[in-house]
Amino acid sequence: MKTVDILEQIDIPRHKLYYLEQKGYIRPRRIPMGDLEAREYSPEDAARIKLIWKYLKKGFKHNVAYRKAMEEMNGSKKRVIPQ
Repeated sequence: MKTVDILEQIDIPRHKLYYLEQKGYIRPRRIPMGDLEAREYSPEDAARIKLIWKYLKKGFKHNVAYRKAMEEMNGSKKRVIPQ
């Protein structure tokens, strides 16, 4: 998934998306394109961005939004495992 896809689907501002990358909360793959690099986001990156953005819009600070997003992602993974 390309940057423009993330921006459209999640409706997050570009500078907020890049800030998440700068802080290490997401790590998109870099694809060389001539003199530039394009970012490619995995489905897991997209899910993480969506959850972090949900908590940021609720007023949480970035580190808290990231923690809550990770807890939610890990909780949903635990529910999928059959017992």
